[in-house]
Amino acid sequence: MPIRSNITIATSSSSRQNLRAGKRKERYADDPEEQAGLLGQEEFEDQFEVEDDAPGRPQLPTPKLKKQTRVPVKDNSRTIPFKPPDKFQTRFPANIVRNQKYNAFTFLPIVFYEQFKFFFNLYFLLVALSQFIPALKIGYIVTYIAPLAFVLTVTMGKEAYDDYKRHLRDREANSQKYLILDCLPDESSALARDDAYLHTRSVPSSALRVGDLIHLEKNQRVPADLVLLHTSDSSGTCFIRTDQLDGETDWKLRVAVPECQKLEEAALAQLDAEIYADCPTKDIHTFIGTFTLNHPPQVDGSLVSAPLVSPLTVENVLWANTVLAAGSAVGMVVYTGAETRAVMNTSHPETKVGLLDLEINRLAKILCAVTFALSIVLVALNGFRGLWYIYVFRLRVNLDMGKTVYAHQIMNDNEISDTIVRTSTLPEELGRIEYLLSDKTGTLTQNEMEMKKLHMGTMSYGFDSMDEVAHQLEVAFGAGDHGHMRQTSLSTGAQLATRGRRDMSSRVRDVVLSLALCHNVTPVTNDDGTVTYQASSPDEVAIVTWTQSVGLTLVFRDRTKIDLRTPSGVIISFDVLDIFPFTSESKRMGIVVRDRQTGEITFLQKGADVVMAKIVQRNDWLEEETGNMAREGLRTLVMARKRLGSQLYKDFKAQHHEASVKLEGRNEAMAAVVAEYLEHDLELLGLTGVEDKLQDEVKSTLELLRNAGIKIWMLTGDKIETARCIAISTKLVARNQYIHEIAKLKTSDQVRDQLAFLQSKLDCCLVIDGESLQLCLNLFKNEFIEIATKLSAVVACRCSPTQKADVARLIRNHTKKRVCCIGDGGNDVSMIQAADVGVGIVGKEGKQASLAADFSVTQFSFLTKLLLWHGRNSYRRSAKLAQFVIHRGLIISIMQAVFSAIFYFAPIALYQGWLMVGYATLYTMAPVFSLVLDRDVNEDLALLYPELYKELTKVSDDLV
Repeated sequence: MPIRSNITIATSSSSRQNLRAGKRKERYADDPEEQAGLLGQEEFEDQFEVEDDAPGRPQLPTPKLKKQTRVPVKDNSRTIPFKPPDKFQTRFPANIVRNQKYNAFTFLPIVFYEQFKFFFNLYFLLVALSQFIPALKIGYIVTYIAPLAFVLTVTMGKEAYDDYKRHLRDREANSQKYLILDCLPDESSALARDDAYLHTRSVPSSALRVGDLIHLEKNQRVPADLVLLHTSDSSGTCFIRTDQLDGETDWKLRVAVPECQKLEEAALAQLDAEIYADCPTKDIHTFIGTFTLNHPPQVDGSLVSAPLVSPLTVENVLWANTVLAAGSAVGMVVYTGAETRAVMNTSHPETKVGLLDLEINRLAKILCAVTFALSIVLVALNGFRGLWYIYVFRLRVNLDMGKTVYAHQIMNDNEISDTIVRTSTLPEELGRIEYLLSDKTGTLTQNEMEMKKLHMGTMSYGFDSMDEVAHQLEVAFGAGDHGHMRQTSLSTGAQLATRGRRDMSSRVRDVVLSLALCHNVTPVTNDDGTVTYQASSPDEVAIVTWTQSVGLTLVFRDRTKIDLRTPSGVIISFDVLDIFPFTSESKRMGIVVRDRQTGEITFLQKGADVVMAKIVQRNDWLEEETGNMAREGLRTLVMARKRLGSQLYKDFKAQHHEASVKLEGRNEAMAAVVAEYLEHDLELLGLTGVEDKLQDEVKSTLELLRNAGIKIWMLTGDKIETARCIAISTKLVARNQYIHEIAKLKTSDQVRDQLAFLQSKLDCCLVIDGESLQLCLNLFKNEFIEIATKLSAVVACRCSPTQKADVARLIRNHTKKRVCCIGDGGNDVSMIQAADVGVGIVGKEGKQASLAADFSVTQFSFLTKLLLWHGRNSYRRSAKLAQFVIHRGLIISIMQAVFSAIFYFAPIALYQGWLMVGYATLYTMAPVFSLVLDRDVNEDLALLYPELYKELTKVSDDLV
């Protein structure tokens, strides 16, 4: 394979590097012909490659035969040197965005195939062509060709216009300019320099290649998957917006490679280093790679010969289609084009056909067969060729006309203003929906959190009594510059024993101070001088915003220090000694801080009540109050703390470091040390209740849709705890309904047990995480979907965009029912395109979902009128219209058959040429218009009694 020499070209001539390159020849082979096999790789195969191939790791005793047979076909990991040669860069896909369906050569063939793959249109084409044969000619040829040509011309024009608009959007994305850092340019390339950035050149996004160093500015879209090397922030961090990738509007923190952050930007292009990146996969939450510095800096005057290898994780990567939220950054391209996470999680749009069209197509086959049989009978008697088919063709024309009217009515409804119908062939599908799959963030919720309640055991503060909290805090910090921790630092054993009798203000101060310290929030200064809080969790932002509102303000935060401003204006500082981040397994986060004024060390922890109840000291109110807040739809967090002596912390630090360097069982060992030294007998400070604001009228909309017989699924990339709270607050889950959680399933036995339980309790709401969902689909797909589609509600968490689309397709294929998907972000596009009907919401996350959808709305509540009124009317009208046109055709056909029989079966048309066309159009036009505009009930009744919609879908199911 010619690619195997790429690493030896990229590395230096030293014996050590040549040896490493020789070992990687086989491992990092990247054949373009193998590209098609990469995207279908199983996840466990990717993990197998990582364990075996990661640089700096020992080779595992894996079966050699399997390795040798699989590597030449599927392995697409790569080691990318700084200053890569052109030959190396051309091995990877071009960084081109392409959403077009056609090109100049494929437009006509594909459009004709899409039109004539249905028997309906193919039959008309064959009949029209038959009129060019003199022996078969009846009437004027134009009466056969003109209607078909008109329909095809309109269809081709619409497809061409839509594809041209896609082409313009692609060209805009591909032509966006980016700065590339180059080596010192020679005189011939002096003109390529940019005055603002020395030794850089501006290139379009489509020209970027693997190994390029890209300089990004604030609010600039990331054009490819990058490893973050350097940021303008001295701490080596930056924030990105990922709403078009995972649907979450919160900023995410990313960390630059430490070795590169120490250098100036200009020095990066001259660096002798390389980056190993694992095979491209769809998972946006994981990345495995290493950064190898071939010539580390001198230490004590001696040159370190061994290369310095640093691990790379998802925190070091900027995925394509994310946006740099603040500052500037430099990154190296590791994946381009089809290998980027964004493209791999995007499905290509398919042409959607309504169920009514499929039913009519099936009916056309039956009618054609009957006509053919009748013709044979008449020919056997004395020959006959009628024009009965033209009435079936008029059925298609009348239905298309009706759909145009329905689309016009939807777009001109003032009560659902700014609604756009992008696929005018699907209005009647809105009247047959039985499953609704919805995104959470931005669709059901505004993703705006607000602290609503603080409970401290004997005291509880609601949203309307937060002024009292601010007053108590002001009293507690009112002793001046040196009094912020006077009671804490001077506490004695006797005082600690009588903690429950402390005055109210000190208790409020303790819980507010703990909430202001225990988080991962960073204050960011905007261009206009205002400060906003950013974190990966909106809950934390809401809590820190609340502490600011009551007087304790976060003014500075980095990885080692937190500064707070008290109500009296004094700045108090704390050193951040350790952080234990929140994970879906631990369901809690902790932080160890040291007060710079008193030197006191405190361990603070907050988390879900199910885990914190076992960690805090015994109490009699936590479980009850947590249940009360959950019933109100609030997201609860338990706040606790523990004071640490200096010796205890030293012992903990030593044990924790020893556990952190273990090669096997590292995470378990570290968690065990934390549990042994810190996570027991914590002092319970309080319980917070945070509300995730819902979109307008979400509760009433879901209730109406549920009464209309529509089963609702919520698919989200958020955590289980968050999704559960939203399911309760939106009334997706009925009051006192049992919620069954399935998470972290690993074996088939566990899956089987869970499915057996669900089978016996079909009235519950299922909450399942993405990992368990994938396992269920892999092992027991039919059994799982059979049970899940019977449940009243399903909530799937931590879903990737591809999983959302897979669920939509699975429900469609298994139930044969109509599925509607609604979302507002770029991560919902695949799901929207996979549904029978896709609805996009124009919101904070942009218009990407709206542009890809069949129907675009501005808020979730518009779905009620779109389905229960417009959808129901469109389906009823189209069904009646189809029956009318078929009966109209039967009447003239029977007349023609009788007429021919009377005149000895002579092939004479009863009505000649345009007279027959007029019968099918002008003469019978009034009933068509009356049916298109017909309504059986008024709008208020249709929305007041959603059961009318259910009855209509039941009738359609019986017919099918």
